[in-house]
Amino acid sequence: MTVEITSHDELRDLLGAAMPRAVAKERVVLHERDRQWLAASPFCLIATAGADGSCDVSPKGDPAGFVKVLDETTLAIPERPGNRRADGYRNILDNPHVGLIFLIPGRTDTLRINGRARLLRDAPYFDDMVVKGHRPILAIEVQVEQIFYHCSKAFLRSELWKPETWQPDVLPTRARLIKEVENTTESLADLERRYGPEYLNSLYAG
Repeated sequence: MTVEITSHDELRDLLGAAMPRAVAKERVVLHERDRQWLAASPFCLIATAGADGSCDVSPKGDPAGFVKVLDETTLAIPERPGNRRADGYRNILDNPHVGLIFLIPGRTDTLRINGRARLLRDAPYFDDMVVKGHRPILAIEVQVEQIFYHCSKAFLRSELWKPETWQPDVLPTRARLIKEVENTTESLADLERRYGPEYLNSLYAG
């Protein structure tokens, strides 16, 4: 039998009261340790939602420290050439609320930041976010509203950072997946060339 949860009261009755530490850990200003975490993080996930409620989560990655801290309540995330779908960016134009999770490889805890975002096509600090000679094509500037560190349980349960559990070959290559599941006229050979060694050369050139 399927039993749906339809109210906040039902949910709280099921889960129980939040731990005092979990409630009290929220902050609104970046601590020096947060700055150090951001300086060490090469990867983050950005969650957005459109005006109609449709959601998107987009990965962003660059050399560690790619997110620029502008002041104690503001940070900026550079954009690099991608697939140009712009799902998350269109959501931000409709609804500025964003949720960010910053990872450090090997760490089982994460830094979470929620806030309000705006899109910038240029700013004086863009010159500080050049990678391999390429300036960002735009940036997400986030006004911080909530900061906290998230516990390790999900990473420990999944054994995410244990190489002995990794199975990268459990599915076909990226090129084969595209050929099998996407509507494309490109040949498998063309796709394998695109997503082979030369793919690394296009990371910043577009």
